[in-house]
Amino acid sequence: MRVEKILKLLKENYPKASCSLDYKNPFELLIATILSAQCTDKRVNMVTPKLFKRFPNPEKMSKAPLDEIKEIIKSTGFYNNKAKSLKEASDSIVKNFQGKVPSDMEKLLSLKGVARKTANVVLSSAFGKNEGIVVDTHVKRISYRLGLTKQKNPQKIEKDLMNLIEKKDWGYFSHALVFHGRTFCFARNPKCKDCFLKNICPKKGIVKEK
Repeated sequence: MRVEKILKLLKENYPKASCSLDYKNPFELLIATILSAQCTDKRVNMVTPKLFKRFPNPEKMSKAPLDEIKEIIKSTGFYNNKAKSLKEASDSIVKNFQGKVPSDMEKLLSLKGVARKTANVVLSSAFGKNEGIVVDTHVKRISYRLGLTKQKNPQKIEKDLMNLIEKKDWGYFSHALVFHGRTFCFARNPKCKDCFLKNICPKKGIVKEK
């Protein structure tokens, strides 16, 4: 199958593809992933050291002054809503999950600011559990260009990819496509001539997505 060739080439070129957010535990990854919405991982990684030094666990984050959280995370964008999500999610973790980030999809989705993409990131990278495929802007763009889906909705894209790719590779696949999106398959003017997937990509030579 073509998808197997794609995976093989991805693994050869990105053997160590992994989450690009900096974190030391599930709580830090959860917070960083919430902050990464509409923001680059690079920017999040610049912000989180100060945030985690000040509020290193759910207990302290839940009691943090909202204005102080906002000031620290301001450069990540949408900081008003994000600050509320960080505080409320932390409070729920303390009250409902004994102060520990849950390793269950349904429980993660009960937290403020956590949608399926965020839950998939935490489950895969922090707990080693593949319950779905993270569909961010890179995965959405590249899976469409590679002809692995015709869908535009992230949940439908995820379903298509889950049907094509073995479960053991779900976590790796999304990380690898992120790496590929940052290296070759840009949203505009992708480096198709240099891309190692060019011979099996139906969108070879594309200039930009409509």
